[in-house]
Amino acid sequence: MGLTKQQEAVLRDVDDRDVRFVRLWFPDIMGRLKSVAIVPDELDGAFTEGIGFDGSALEGFSRVIEDDMVLRPDSSTYSLLPWRGEVEPTGRMFCDVLTPDGEPAASYPRNILARTLAKARERGFTFIVHPEMEFYLFRSAELDGKPPVPVDDAGYFDHVNGGTANDFRRSAVQMLESMGISVEFSHHEAGPGQNEIDLRYADAMTMADNVMTFKAVVKEVAISQGVHATFMPKPLAEHPGNGMHTHLSLFEGEDNAFFEAGAEYQLSTTGRQFAAGLLHHAPEIAAVTNQYVNSYKRLWTGHEAPSYISWGRTGTALVRVPQYKSGKESSARIEYRGMDSCANPYLAYSVLLAAGLKGIEEGMELPPEVEDDVWDLSRRERSAMGIEPLPASLSEALRCMENSELVADTLGEEVFDFYLRDKAREWRDYRAQVTAYELDGLYTQT
Repeated sequence: MGLTKQQEAVLRDVDDRDVRFVRLWFPDIMGRLKSVAIVPDELDGAFTEGIGFDGSALEGFSRVIEDDMVLRPDSSTYSLLPWRGEVEPTGRMFCDVLTPDGEPAASYPRNILARTLAKARERGFTFIVHPEMEFYLFRSAELDGKPPVPVDDAGYFDHVNGGTANDFRRSAVQMLESMGISVEFSHHEAGPGQNEIDLRYADAMTMADNVMTFKAVVKEVAISQGVHATFMPKPLAEHPGNGMHTHLSLFEGEDNAFFEAGAEYQLSTTGRQFAAGLLHHAPEIAAVTNQYVNSYKRLWTGHEAPSYISWGRTGTALVRVPQYKSGKESSARIEYRGMDSCANPYLAYSVLLAAGLKGIEEGMELPPEVEDDVWDLSRRERSAMGIEPLPASLSEALRCMENSELVADTLGEEVFDFYLRDKAREWRDYRAQVTAYELDGLYTQT
């Protein structure tokens, strides 16, 4: 099999820029970035034959009896790593993971998203996403049993003269744009040392790759500046957690399927049905969009985190309808606010899309809009309005997920079963811990 024009262009660029190594990137089931480096002489063979590796060594990728897997670089994702500098130019590409006979590996997150996107394409839809990435900057990763110390005491949209966060965001944005990843906004968030960088909208596969790259860039900039960056959902008990609010829309060719002139909020029937699907399946997909024990401490400690299944225009709604920009049909969209920054973007976008498509397929209708802050309503008022809570813990989320045909069909049997087992183990390990909170109570009360 010969090389494509794009693959040939990558080989020429590697040669022209004297690239010394090419890193092949791929995510595991939990969204952790994996990497293997090859020298340029091996790149031709990697394109045509792939690079073999032991899939059974990565949890959830394959069973031991099916351990042989193949990495094949996706030439459309080629970029130079800007932090490697000119001394040792290094390229990177995301990879497809295949079985030895060339079939897409069923358990690989990129393949899972590709399958879900193919279902959308069968209906004529392209899935467009736009995430708002939140993270904290701390002075050190070495805690020694003490709470982390933020790099500043600033708040929402604050400008800090000479502040660490200003220089950090500037460096991170410059690196991202040098890799072809467009940024819309960057600013200080509400928590001390908390920042947000919003990536410009793209199709879901491109954006999932961009999110993985974004996290790597943020970590690299942090190391270079002597600080520690974390996407942990809730690192500080008294301050907001790290969300990954994500704007969603479906396009039919050049037309935004979520736009309808004259409709309420200019949101079409398709958009309303998609939103209804998200609300209906929110408890089932929570273990994917919020995959850690710590995720539920973000959801259930206020600070405008969405704890209840509702929609509207307020900041506490799970599904929010942003303000429509007059004369700009492409801006019609909905925002899913439940997901946190630690989610595996490939799996999370897969279940969000699957839930929305199910809403369209079954003609689901939105419940009444919640115009008030959900947290301001009493339990009786929420009950009367039919507003149900999101899962309050990872354990509860797993119970919802294990009975979900939608999540099982989307992830596939192998990943679905592995995910439930791995997360159940995490919950057991967490439940066995004796925390400082308990010890403080024990010694002061007994």
